[in-house]
Amino acid sequence: MLGLEWLGQKQDFVFHGPTGRGKTHLAIALGMLAVDAGKSARFLSCAQLVFDLKAAKERGRLDERYQELSKVDLLILDEFGYIPLDSDGGRLLFQVMSNCYERQSMVLTTNIEFGKWGTVLADDKLASALVDRIVHHGRLVEFKGESRRVTDSLMLGNRKEG
Repeated sequence: MLGLEWLGQKQDFVFHGPTGRGKTHLAIALGMLAVDAGKSARFLSCAQLVFDLKAAKERGRLDERYQELSKVDLLILDEFGYIPLDSDGGRLLFQVMSNCYERQSMVLTTNIEFGKWGTVLADDKLASALVDRIVHHGRLVEFKGESRRVTDSLMLGNRKEG
């Protein structure tokens, strides 16, 4: 993973697991490694991306936004499924993720298993097509263990103020 050869091969990663396990931290670190290696990377939360895509669509600039996103070597999409999407938002996000297939690498962080992606995208067929593309050239990394935030929680008395 850290060798970045997967970027040249247009491969993907899905970081899956409960909240607080380090998925986003690792995704950011990979983005920084990519940039240090001379590659381009973009980090976006899925919710913010959908909001931006809807605004671009309203302004008649959706194709421009898709083009902009397609130019990066690594697209990091954080928190897939954390905020429910309507069918329009699901289709817009699907298009971005589908456009990555065999063209650029993507890292996706999520706590939603593949079988429930239809509820995230508000369309089971879109979800099935997306999972099909991602698993073809992708790797699933499972994050387990205790939540780092809970383990180091001031509120629960697990950390001393300092």
